Amino acid sequence: MGPGVVVTGLTLGALAVVSLLAFQANGAQDRAVAANPTTSTAATSSGPAASATPTATPTPTAPTLPTAGTGTGLRVVYSVSTHYVWLIDPKKTPQVVATFPVTPGTVEPAPGSYPVYSRTPSGTGTDGKQIEHVVRFAQQNGVVFGFSAAVDGGAGAPPAPAPTAAASSPAASAGKTGGIRSSRADGQLLWDFAPKDTKVVVIP
Repeated sequence: MGPGVVVTGLTLGALAVVSLLAFQANGAQDRAVAANPTTSTAATSSGPAASATPTATPTPTAPTLPTAGTGTGLRVVYSVSTHYVWLIDPKKTPQVVATFPVTPGTVEPAPGSYPVYSRTPSGTGTDGKQIEHVVRFAQQNGVVFGFSAAVDGGAGAPPAPAPTAAASSPAASAGKTGGIRSSRADGQLLWDFAPKDTKVVVIP
């Protein structure tokens, strides 16, 4: 056997060993990727999944106080169309001290200006619920209109009373209620703001 044959044999053997090692390395890498696919999953999660995160519902914006027809001086303004209340003090900056939504009864007061004529710290609504901070400002066709808040925190308006429970009030027996409910926090604000004789301006 000549030297050339020996060299050729050694060269072929070396190439076979290198090929085997490369094959084994590639196989090990493939097995590692198959056993740990978190890299691609994490990349996917940080893409579309991240953009699908739910966002909070924006808080409704209170309507702007109309520029005309709301009276002058210290006053409570109530809109029968938007069911919002504004507390206005011309001596403050800004003049609108507070704005909040309310829920009316079955009938609304007629637009106009009225004085607060009666206040009651607590009582019972036509729905049987305990109420507080009752501020009355008008009586029309046997219906008493006033602001109040339910002690249980519910801002819903009182339902029409049962006929048997309202014999002394023709309007109540006809299913008419004028209670205007707010949250307890807003009811406290109005109670503190509107003592007896404070002007309440009802606008369309």
